[in-house]
Amino acid sequence: MVNIVLVEPEIPMNTGNIARTCAATRSRLHLVEPLGFDISDKAVKRAGLDYWPMVDLHVYPGLEELFARHPEAADDLWLATTKAPRDYSRARFRDGCWLFFGKETAGLPEWFRMAHYDRCVRIPMRPDARSLNLANSVAVLAYEALKQQGFPGLSGEGEMAGL
Repeated sequence: MVNIVLVEPEIPMNTGNIARTCAATRSRLHLVEPLGFDISDKAVKRAGLDYWPMVDLHVYPGLEELFARHPEAADDLWLATTKAPRDYSRARFRDGCWLFFGKETAGLPEWFRMAHYDRCVRIPMRPDARSLNLANSVAVLAYEALKQQGFPGLSGEGEMAGL
């Protein structure tokens, strides 16, 4: 299982797409406030997020609270940042790992990145591209982590498999 952590996400559509990825992959979604949108039941239903009940969602008022409630996160965390010194292919993602992503406009806080310098990874891209969309970045790293774990609990076959 993979833990996806969004630190102060700002764009509801990105978080909705990430929630869908989490639902499809049985990953846990952790949101660190402040959020740039409403995730109440009424707002989610109005947005037509029918997969939302499949999301294992946890919300925290800040990073300190997340680590207080989940001290194990400090043992196997990875920070996705365009500023990382190495690409994600060097990371070894284990069952229960924690993947941290920053807000769309600023990324993860510098103090957090520096505190975990050896756990910062980036998705390779051309040098003049600012970054990938947050939802795409989460999908890339989540599926890499799941691939390394053998896609536990996920089906690798579609309906055409029996033809």
